[in-house]
Amino acid sequence: MLWFNLATVVPVCLLVLAGFFGGTWALLALAYMTVFVFTMDRLIKGAAARKNSDNEFPAGEGLLVFLGLSHIALVVIAVMALSGVTGLTWIERGMCFILFGQFFGQVSNANAHELIHKGSRWMRRLGVAVYTTLLFGHHASAHTKVHHVFVGSWRDPNTARLGESVYRFWPRAWYGSFMSGLEAENEFRKRSQTPKPWWTHPYWSYLLGSGLTLIGAMLIAGWMGLAALLAVCVYATLQHLASDYIQHYGLQRRKLHNGRLEPVGPKHSWNSPHTFSSAMMLNVPRHSDHHMTPTRPFTELRLDEEDVPMLPKSLPAMGIISLVPPLWRYMMDERVKAVTGVSSSAS
Repeated sequence: MLWFNLATVVPVCLLVLAGFFGGTWALLALAYMTVFVFTMDRLIKGAAARKNSDNEFPAGEGLLVFLGLSHIALVVIAVMALSGVTGLTWIERGMCFILFGQFFGQVSNANAHELIHKGSRWMRRLGVAVYTTLLFGHHASAHTKVHHVFVGSWRDPNTARLGESVYRFWPRAWYGSFMSGLEAENEFRKRSQTPKPWWTHPYWSYLLGSGLTLIGAMLIAGWMGLAALLAVCVYATLQHLASDYIQHYGLQRRKLHNGRLEPVGPKHSWNSPHTFSSAMMLNVPRHSDHHMTPTRPFTELRLDEEDVPMLPKSLPAMGIISLVPPLWRYMMDERVKAVTGVSSSAS
């Protein structure tokens, strides 16, 4: 559990200090989120990088709750810092934009992802609250009711197709997940034996939560606060969708003779063995095991490098590489073909 605490709690403290005081604290936070994480990934090797047997689920739950509640406070601080309320210079605001955007995209989203998979209703609601403050509430429905069901198929908008650039994937995945999540929730409600009032539809809570977040930003710093919130949420969402893009790029499930998709297996997700960045993202890069056992606590997700497709770099590093489509395809298309046996790529 040490790596999870170190990797996630330290940046929370640094972001608070950077948001209020800028300067050295912003530089330290930026160094931590980039150079330090990259260096630790290179230094930490061995069994800890491949398998995790901590089995400290109670401690893991405590960290999830801490990060969820901290996220709400960090959104307020981000709006204040980026809008100028805390008196930062434009250079300091630029650094804070990168810092808060990276944290929300890589850590807050990963934490919300863990929370919405929990059995506890209030923990799931905390995960939904994190998503809605990032104006991305519909993902709570689309992820559990669409992505986990249809991953690796054309019915999942969050599965990237071979040859598809991240720039083409972003709008398709956002709109597709919004609509497919809505459709899935509507179908779920139709199957309910007891009719439910219209206001209990989860999409209303997503819209209400996002609306209240926007109003809160306006109350904190007016139009500048609203602009700051929208900018950092867009940045965070693009990172989240880029993670989906990377983790399923080009991997497809076969359709069986009965018309159904083959069961989700280890070959249907890309993984990363880089320990520290994985800890910072609550083991999201151990993605195959998560899809095969969605209820398994993040502290116990397993990674067998011989059985699952492996990314050539850490997940954050691949996020940067994906922004250059020719380089991305050069690094990934042959790997996809090796895993799937596909002989030609899409244009």
